Formats: sequence, C-alpha cells, structure tokens
Amino acid sequence: MTYLQNIFLLLIITIACSCNKQTPMQFADNKVVAHRGAWKANNLPQNSIASLKKAIELGCVGSEFDVRMTMDSILIVTHDPDYHGMQIEESTYEELSKVKLSNGEILPTLESFIIAAMTNNATTGLVCEIKPSKDKSKNILMAEKALALVKKHKAEDYILSYISFGYNILRKIEEIQPSAVTQYLDGSKTPSQLEKDGINGLDYHYSKFKYKSSWVDSAKEKGLILNSWTANDEAIIDWLIDLEFDFISTDEPELALQRIQKRPISKGYKLVWADEFNYKGAPDSSKWAFETGFVRNLEKQLYTKDSSNVNVKKGNLRITAIKERLPNPSFVSLDKKSWKQNWQYADYSSGSISTKGLHGWQYGWIEVRAKLPKGRGLWPAFWMLGNNQKEVRWPACGEIDIMEHVGFKPDSIFGTIHTQAYNHMKKTQKGKHVFIDQPYDKYHLFAIEWTPEKIDFLLDGQVYNQVINEHKTTDEWPFDQEFHLKINTAVGGMLGGKKGIDDTQLPSEMLVDYVRVFQKQ
Repeated sequence: MTYLQNIFLLLIITIACSCNKQTPMQFADNKVVAHRGAWKANNLPQNSIASLKKAIELGCVGSEFDVRMTMDSILIVTHDPDYHGMQIEESTYEELSKVKLSNGEILPTLESFIIAAMTNNATTGLVCEIKPSKDKSKNILMAEKALALVKKHKAEDYILSYISFGYNILRKIEEIQPSAVTQYLDGSKTPSQLEKDGINGLDYHYSKFKYKSSWVDSAKEKGLILNSWTANDEAIIDWLIDLEFDFISTDEPELALQRIQKRPISKGYKLVWADEFNYKGAPDSSKWAFETGFVRNLEKQLYTKDSSNVNVKKGNLRITAIKERLPNPSFVSLDKKSWKQNWQYADYSSGSISTKGLHGWQYGWIEVRAKLPKGRGLWPAFWMLGNNQKEVRWPACGEIDIMEHVGFKPDSIFGTIHTQAYNHMKKTQKGKHVFIDQPYDKYHLFAIEWTPEKIDFLLDGQVYNQVINEHKTTDEWPFDQEFHLKINTAVGGMLGGKKGIDDTQLPSEMLVDYVRVFQKQ
C-alpha cells in the first residue's frame, strides 16, 4: 500500500471514528427523564431515535423507552403490543419494519437504539423499560437478551436504569448483573419489599405517592431510588421537585427543566413542612387549629369548625363562606362595649385555620397554591402573625399578608406588612397590589421569600413587592422571630365590606391545593 493510500485510509478511519464518537458518560445533574424521548414539543414519534437525540440535545439525565420482542425474538423499541394492526409477538421484525415511523425512521431495534445513544452523548442515560410478554415464559428471555446486547456493545455505562411492570424481569436482571440499577413500575410493592428483593427503586405513578406519602420517606431511609411517572402538570412536577425525587419521568422535559430552576430548592431551600391535603375530613389537627366565633376586623361571619365551612376532600382544603343566621356563642348583651359580645347573631359563617401553637417559622419561603372564592364582600387571605402576639399585641408582633384579596376588586391581590411603625391604622402599611388573571377559575401560587434582610411577595413566581429591613428597631422590623400561618375567608369587615356584600354569590368556596414551607439549613 502506497504512502498516499495509507494517509487516505487513516483519514477514512478518523472520519468514521468521529461520526461514531463515544464520550465518557457523566449523567446530567438534573432529575428529568424524557418519557419515550423528547417527542411532544418537537412533534416527533414516541420511542424514536429522533426523540432520543432530542432528549440528549436538551441535556436530560435520562431518556426512557419501551422494549418488546417480536415473533423471531428481535428486541424492538415500541410501546403498544400492536404496531399498525400487527401484533408484535405474532409478527417478524421484517414484517413490522416495512411500516416506517411518522418521521420516516425504520422501527428501531434495541440494538440500533443502544448504538444511537452511544453516539455523541455524554450526559443522557437510557431508561430501558422491558414490557412483560403475554407469554410469561418469554419475560426471562427478554431480560437476558437485553443484557446481552448491552454487554455486546459495552454500553453498561450508558444505562441509567432498567424498569418494568414485570417483577420477575427485574429480579432476573439483578441475578445476571447485580450492578444493574432496577426500578419497579407497578406500584404494588412497599419499599421494604423492594429492598428485601434487591430492587433498587420505586418508579410509580405520582398518584400512588400522593396517597402513600409515607413510602417517600421510607424509600429515602432505605436508600432506594425515587422516580415517578408520568408528570406533565406543572403542579405535579413542582411537588416531585420539592420532595427531592431522584428522577421525574415526563412528556414535558422542557417544562420540567424550567421548573427545576424556578423552585425554591434551586436557591438552597429545603422543604421542612407541608400539607398537601391528600386526605378526607377535617384539617390535620397536628398541623392546624380552628379559629371560632367573631374574631377580628368587625367581620360579619362567625368562624366555625363545621365541615360545611372547613373540610378536606379531593386533594383540596375547602373553606366555604355561607349566608346563614347563627347565634353568637359569645353574646352577652346588646349593651356590651365589645362587638364580639354585643352581636347576638351572625348572618354568615365561614372558616379560619391557623398553625398557632403548633408550628412556627423564622425566615423561609412560604407558598400556598389556591383558587380564590368569588363574591363582593369576601376577603380571603393567607397571612402570618408573630408568635409573641399575646405578649405585645398587634401590630407590634408584626403581620405578613402573603395574599389578601377583596371581592370588590376582582382583578387584584395584595401583599403587605404591618408593624408598630407601618400599619393600616396609621395608613403607613407597606403593601402593593398586582393584577391577577382569573383568580376564581385558575389555581395561582402565592408566596413570600423572607430573609433577615427583606421580604419578597410573589405571584406565580414573579416578585411584585419587596420590603427591605431598614435595620432600625422592632417597631419597623419585628420579623426576626417565629411567625405562625393563618388561612381564612372573611365576609365583610373593615376592608372586605367596604363596598357591601353580594349575598347572591354565596355560598362561595376557596380551594387550597397545598401549603409548603421551605427553609435554608
């Protein structure tokens, strides 16, 4: 071979190697697993090599895909048991591959998928879901063949995990390759059972974790991997991020990557307390206490413990203001100076709950996701008072109004602080209002970020008011102490009743999806 021929051959080899470049894997530092690849936003076929490549391009930590076996024992990547009217287990790969995917790709084999994943990819692991066969005797064969293909191409480092609804499939993988990472999908096994059987993690539908919340802590204690599918709703994605799940499988990887950057955890906060309201009945008495009777602000409602006013169902705390005549249990006589004792009846009822005496926090990120009640005269609020209220009274104890809304101004919410120096009695309170879109028809996120230097008020992640610590006295800044949280819907009162009360809007219900408190450790 001549010198020029040698140079030409070397050039061809160099080009070939660069086209099939294998880069050492270091999985991306995020939780996002693109479910069947990043297909949705890009209008690509699910389980296609194109959707895999898009997941790699996005930098997802993983790209999930589904594996089935044809009649001639070829492992292919597809989700459903049939493909364009052909039963996969009763068809050969040659027959199936004649029908291309919508983007023109040939139906991928597992082998072609592995090769594609090893090309120009250093961050996105394969999450290989092996679909159980109708013929259970084939499940073990599929596990063996999948591991053999990975071994053939020396692709072990590219596998983030093996997942399956077939428990025997996962146990076989663990038997053949103990170093493999396996996660069970069915949702029927406790963390203890998985640990006992050598399965590495839970990959359950998020609804399972909603109603088996203890499994999250149990899995963490046992060092098991936590994943959840298929989280496409922003609120569900946020919840999984806040609970520090290891992975989140989603059809919306772009959204999930954005949410990771926007959640308090990205700023160094950790979830320290929450109520997700995933139960039925009265609010959790270990977290909430009721306020009852006439309480404040010349409000017209009697706060009660009755389930018609306060209850938890269908994943929400529900506080309902009702038009009804009720006797005032604190009534003494019409001559009493105190309005709380000289009002014989209330014309309305509603609910108010508080963490006073149960939980308090000094600094942090506190947020409430809720849909507000509609009606002129209603005054829903999420707010906080200093725990020294009994000793120094209001306003010296300090007040933080995370969110106030009045029904006569339906397009606005308010974020305000009250102190000895700055309060509504002196008309010096520090507050701002901001436009809110569809407060009665959509859930919104109301939050504060409270530090020793400032309090930021946020609506749906956007700061609209900031109060700075002037470093004077506690008259200006009483916020270096623990505060407790209140949630209520008032009727009428000094602010809510300024434009009267529209009884035709009652009953009116506030829905609270969750309350979460984050703090820096």
